[in-house]
Amino acid sequence: MKIVFTPDWFLGKDVFIEGFSFLVLLVFSFLALRYFTLNKKNRKFLYLGAGFGLIALAQLATVITKLVLYYDIGPSQAIGAAIVTSQIVKSIDIFYYAGFFFHRLFTLLGLYIIYRLPRKKKSSGDALLGIYFIIISALLGAQVYYLFHLTALVILILIIHNYYQLYKENKFVNTKILLFAFGILALSQLIFALSRIETIFVAANILELISYIILLILITRILQHGKEKKPNRHNIRYVGRNSRKRRKH
Repeated sequence: MKIVFTPDWFLGKDVFIEGFSFLVLLVFSFLALRYFTLNKKNRKFLYLGAGFGLIALAQLATVITKLVLYYDIGPSQAIGAAIVTSQIVKSIDIFYYAGFFFHRLFTLLGLYIIYRLPRKKKSSGDALLGIYFIIISALLGAQVYYLFHLTALVILILIIHNYYQLYKENKFVNTKILLFAFGILALSQLIFALSRIETIFVAANILELISYIILLILITRILQHGKEKKPNRHNIRYVGRNSRKRRKH
């Protein structure tokens, strides 16, 4: 049983990347939700926090699944044994597929929420996304592994288009950084779709890591400047559309 293509020498490193991604996404989600609690009229940060929070849960689902199934280390070994012996599931395969199912589900839901966030009205992109999901649903029975990555890629392309249009309006550095992170993440999904070759799978993981490092840089900027009286557009609210008109300096 092997529906992911992690080479043996990369085992452990992939879990580190996913664990790091989980922490970065969780922090970014927390920052967005905290800003929403301070300004509840601006609901876009509720959705931004929810979107990144779901993707964080997706990474956590993968980490837990791989720790239990791939690595005989301390607690994970005990958890794996308990799952089988207590007949929580009849087969370890069910736990395996369930873990990665929740990874795919939460990732796509999170990306879709982020895609919908800056849009004020429906567009042809919504129709494209709906048709694509219909096609995916029709093909799920074939269990083609790369359909998830192609779906994520399509949503990311739509997200990149949204934020590029937004960046042309506001010219905020934080928006540009977030746009760049999404671009690298989209490239990683494209490469994941070709990852039957193990070295390509590793390259996709590294690109995914880079995208979350860029997101960590954005978080660092927000934390460094967020408490300033005049944050000069470094605050988290400047990753999206500001409700007030952009001031001239």
